[in-house]
Amino acid sequence: MLYIVATPIGNLKDIALRAVETLKKVDLIACEDTRHTRILLDHYSIKTPTTSFYQHNRFQKADYLIKLLKEGKDIALVSDAGTPGILDPGYNLINLAIKNNIPITTIPGPVALICALVLSGKPAHNFYFAGFLPRGKISRQNKLRNLAKLETTLVFYESSHRLLATLKDIEEIFGNREILVARELTKKFEELKRGSAKELFEKFSLSKPRGEFVIVI
Repeated sequence: MLYIVATPIGNLKDIALRAVETLKKVDLIACEDTRHTRILLDHYSIKTPTTSFYQHNRFQKADYLIKLLKEGKDIALVSDAGTPGILDPGYNLINLAIKNNIPITTIPGPVALICALVLSGKPAHNFYFAGFLPRGKISRQNKLRNLAKLETTLVFYESSHRLLATLKDIEEIFGNREILVARELTKKFEELKRGSAKELFEKFSLSKPRGEFVIVI
């Protein structure tokens, strides 16, 4: 069995009991970063062996993991934070397991985009998750213009060093529409800022933005 195990996005206590039980009983845990995952495993006294599974080794390592699964091993797939398969190489392994008729299941848990969506107070019955916006200014603006045509709530991630530039682009394209910028969700310095893109640009310009951000429009 391939277990898709969601892990905390910040607070180590935000993990399902079944996730802890699963991580203890499987034969191997495939991680984006074994050092990062080791912090969680040590916290819950989980001694299961780990192996790296990240963007640059995903093809060769996926073949190795599929081989183990076919031999009858149980493997848990985890990402650095949240639910595997969303903006990480986990979907490669999941897709390959499906093609090889290997049974898979999920141990549900935190997803940053859902946390931010709910906290935003915006309509959540219909929304569009855009992942990370393009890095280049022109590509990012074009993407935002296309998103502006959608009649739905928009959710996307942004890095700390591009936050201000993105807020400027949102101001230009979406005007004074109220948005939410959520920083460091579930962590000690969690911060929720609401207002227009212009207002939030001014707030985050007071000091260098730090942490991980989710934006909801």
